Amino acid sequence: MSLTNSILSLFEITDPNLTVTEITKEHYPNGQHVHVVHAILSYQLLKCPHCGHKSLIKNGTHIGHLRLGTLSGGRYEMQLKRQRYQCKRCLKTCGAQTNLVKRNETFTHNVKHQVIVLARDMLTSKEIAKICGISPSSVQRILNANIHLAYRVKTLPQNLCFDEFRSCNHLMSFNCCDAVSHRRIVILKDRLSKDIIDYFEARYSVQERMKVQTITVDMNAEYAGFIHRLFPKAITIIDRFHIIQLAGRALDNERTRVIHTFQDKHSRVYRILKSQWRLFHLAEEKVNDTKLIYLHGINEYMTQQNAIDLALDEFPEFKTVYQTYQGILTAIQQKDAVGFKTLIANYKAAGNQMDITISTLIKNGPAVLNSCRYPYSNGPIEGLNRKIKVLKRSCFGFQNIHNFFIRISLIYA
Repeated sequence: MSLTNSILSLFEITDPNLTVTEITKEHYPNGQHVHVVHAILSYQLLKCPHCGHKSLIKNGTHIGHLRLGTLSGGRYEMQLKRQRYQCKRCLKTCGAQTNLVKRNETFTHNVKHQVIVLARDMLTSKEIAKICGISPSSVQRILNANIHLAYRVKTLPQNLCFDEFRSCNHLMSFNCCDAVSHRRIVILKDRLSKDIIDYFEARYSVQERMKVQTITVDMNAEYAGFIHRLFPKAITIIDRFHIIQLAGRALDNERTRVIHTFQDKHSRVYRILKSQWRLFHLAEEKVNDTKLIYLHGINEYMTQQNAIDLALDEFPEFKTVYQTYQGILTAIQQKDAVGFKTLIANYKAAGNQMDITISTLIKNGPAVLNSCRYPYSNGPIEGLNRKIKVLKRSCFGFQNIHNFFIRISLIYA
């Protein structure tokens, strides 16, 4: 392989009309070192692109500077000497063209591809610019020119997930994805009901929206106000995690209330409630009742079940809340809609935080029970929101919401 072919292969340049003459290293006044690849672009042009006549003659050359992809973190350029032609008939001129770069642009396709690849790795614009040897504003221009936010997806999936995330300037933005394929459907700048309604009604016909079968949401009450309007045949499902989280929060509030009633801060039951709070969130079948283990905070050897029983026997009110939590947890894990409905219907108010939890579940009764009847959850969209949070943290936040959505579309891809 010749030296020319080796250099072109190194930069992934496939244009057969390019010939490399030399490679030099130049020093700019700002102290930057630039590797310059000197090349010639020339080929036989058969007819004039303006008039189509075959009377072309060579008419000198034009020198242009192109940005190449980086190899070792430095800045690489190509000083390209393009052949010029003149038509004897129409007297117009033209130049040799290459697939290395678009017309009237200086950034090669390799540079643009490298910027997009690095942006998918959640690097900041300044870091990408430093690696590629270009400016941060050029990085954003490349992303804006090559990444476009879709007006709408071709077809709405049958199962959707709704959620929100914090975007720019303390705004809460709406997020929607496919519950099965995890494909992004839309991201809106805010979560206002009118904007969500306007988006789906303007872009999807009633027939398309009627094909949606299920929509999984959290406990956000605003979604219940427009889901049936937008998707007449869709069934609403409350995410299972949020149900367990709501019941677990009521359990922790009651445990905290019990802790505050202690006068003796050194009693064994106090230390169990204080330090071993994770035991009370375990499912009953996962609690070990045979093996003695050393429990830190209590500084004793005992079984997990023994520690739980000591606290529950001391406080019957807390025991009632704990049993209700375990009933909800078991019904959700076993997908027992009948048992869940019976538990809610037979619950008796005891004047604690669990009363609010049960009343919330009763208010969302059909959607809550659907969480046991259908396999869908908000897990996919929560995972995508987690990626968005990592992107914000790694890039130190965003001021421009359009640029933020461009970067989000890259991590979805």
